[in-house]
Amino acid sequence: MWLETDEIDVARMIQRENLDVRTVTMGLSLYDCASESMETLCRKVGDKIKRFGENLVPTVEQVAMEFDVPIVNKRIALSPLSFIAASTGAKTYVPLAMAVDKAAKEIGVDYIGGFSALVHKGLTYSDRVLFRSIPEALNSTERVCSSVSLASTRAGINMEAVKEFGRIVLDTAHMKPELQGLPCCRLVCFCNAVEDNPFIAGAMHGVGEPEASLNVGISGPGVVNAAVRRLPKDADLGAVAEAVKHTACNITRIGEFVRREVAKRLNIECGILDLSLAPTPAMGDSVADVLEAMGLERCGAHGTTAALALLNDAVKKGGMMASSYVGGLSGAFIPVSEDKEMAFCAEIGALKLEKLEAMTCVCSVGLDMIAVPGDTPASTISGIVADEMAIGMVNNKTTAVRLLPIPGKKAGERVDYGGLLGGAPIIEVNPYDSSMFVGRGGRIPAPLQSLKN
Repeated sequence: MWLETDEIDVARMIQRENLDVRTVTMGLSLYDCASESMETLCRKVGDKIKRFGENLVPTVEQVAMEFDVPIVNKRIALSPLSFIAASTGAKTYVPLAMAVDKAAKEIGVDYIGGFSALVHKGLTYSDRVLFRSIPEALNSTERVCSSVSLASTRAGINMEAVKEFGRIVLDTAHMKPELQGLPCCRLVCFCNAVEDNPFIAGAMHGVGEPEASLNVGISGPGVVNAAVRRLPKDADLGAVAEAVKHTACNITRIGEFVRREVAKRLNIECGILDLSLAPTPAMGDSVADVLEAMGLERCGAHGTTAALALLNDAVKKGGMMASSYVGGLSGAFIPVSEDKEMAFCAEIGALKLEKLEAMTCVCSVGLDMIAVPGDTPASTISGIVADEMAIGMVNNKTTAVRLLPIPGKKAGERVDYGGLLGGAPIIEVNPYDSSMFVGRGGRIPAPLQSLKN
């Protein structure tokens, strides 16, 4: 049998509990593509993506067919393009984004990440060019994803970049209002960004990574939900944690097999396995459903943060038993639009922005895929980002923000994208002004625990 276990009912998990491998992501270094000419850089980057990635999609599809394991997305993560394009001295990186998108389309990958800048301590000229290029780049492409690192536990929060990011989010959403904020689904900011993240929109191939590597992100909230619901009604929370751990271990074994098999066939290095429970809009494939299976009437009720903390910890503990190369983000995602029950709870008022922010203290990432009114001020978006960056900085964890301002829509209305992106209600934001605080700029100093050497 392709899995070294007698315990896992793979067919049941796939057919009835929505188990899939969410993404196989090739990380690719572009440092050897640097050039003083933007035209030459675009050509070299496109050629390298196609050379290394031409067999990615057919190989993944072959493995999925041979072993009857659904693999949803095929992706590529690139070295941060603000590094690669710096030597060009160009005033816009939109041509580079379009070249990357063209190459990704030719080899058939779903998304390609790396239109990225790491600015948690300051911005270079190249970083500023990339920042300014983001709105047009994302509105001119279909597959390119952009991420920026705005804060870290060791550096603090770059409030100049946070202020600028708020404007960028709004500009990206409003450049083509008819897209209803869709390009913002490919834009995220981080505190304590990880450099081996296989998940979009934050995927990039960081410093210290090999020439090419193969990273896998698993899924499986439906499987965990089913495992929790099979427990006796009087099972205590210790028993719940054990059930989640055992299930996470089983799910991870499947991802570990896929990681090794695809890397071997492509003759590239094995990267990491990301344990994150990534929900979908499919019925029953929801992190919120898991929390409600633990005993909450609705996700968002008092006790939700504690239940999510249990889930996140148990997923990590179980997954670590099945792979020695765990990385990425690893835990439980809480993206509102991509989680059917989470979106419903937001629609009925059980989940509000403040509760979602509290939950990010213990989840895998942060405020994710949250639709907000299109007339939300840039300073308010920057304030939301600053709050989330502070949570990550002080707690020494990765946090992120992916907000979707929806042009022309108000709180209580709805946006629907379909597919894995799902749909969600537009959530009300606090109406009070934070522009003076955000406008001060500067850098919020790193907390004392950053001094660990």
